[in-house]
Amino acid sequence: MAISVQTLASGFGWSVCDVVCDHGPRDRTFVEEHAETTIAAVMRGSFQYRTQAGSAVLVPGALLLGNAGACFECGHEHAQGDHCLAFHFAPAFFESIAAGTPGVRKASFSRASVPPASKLIGLLAEAEVARDQRDIGALEELATRLAGALLTITADRATSTRRPSVRDERRITMAVRRIEAEADEQLGLNALAQEAAMSPYHFLRTFRQVTGMTPHQYVLHARLLRAAQRLRASADPVSAIAFEAGFNDLATFNRRFRRLIGVTPSVFRTN
Repeated sequence: MAISVQTLASGFGWSVCDVVCDHGPRDRTFVEEHAETTIAAVMRGSFQYRTQAGSAVLVPGALLLGNAGACFECGHEHAQGDHCLAFHFAPAFFESIAAGTPGVRKASFSRASVPPASKLIGLLAEAEVARDQRDIGALEELATRLAGALLTITADRATSTRRPSVRDERRITMAVRRIEAEADEQLGLNALAQEAAMSPYHFLRTFRQVTGMTPHQYVLHARLLRAAQRLRASADPVSAIAFEAGFNDLATFNRRFRRLIGVTPSVFRTN
């Protein structure tokens, strides 16, 4: 009987953990307290969750919602074990996400959970891949995107999409130029948002409106474009080009290059 918690990624105000629990019907439940705002995506298994905001049976695809300071209880009354991907947010950081989310007026959840929803399948699939690949940049973005999506869903308010202001477009343009100039560097969401003087969620949402992709996707795009240019212009080894473009793993570079370009780096070079 144990709970295994492994921190996959963390930054200022946020962290992502892989949580595996093997508790079953015979194990006692205990009242605990959420130290931070928590969103836990159930990947496998099921369990019962009770908190001040309500109670629910959580199954794969469902999301546990916990407000900082709220007491809760988890039990496995029907079956043994579960596997979750848990996103934790410091209150101030979560408030900054809520402040940048249209239609949201409070940085807390009024529900205990969100049932499996088709609109979240893409995010959860991306999260599982990022977990398996230990992609810290993707996990950072996904934490912010998931928080914003769930705040919107639980707010029960229809929202309209506004065109970015001229000021915000200018900020995003400067961020794009920074990425273009330093695509091989570690450019995290929070660092880019802070440099742009925007909240992480507002920056993420505006960046996507302006460029058509998220900052992390744009960094990968810039790296792959730079690598493709060098593949055509030089005879340097593929591994050297991959590492200089900002990829620390050749297999990851090959996989992402083929996904975006349609062929392997070696084939691209000879065509």
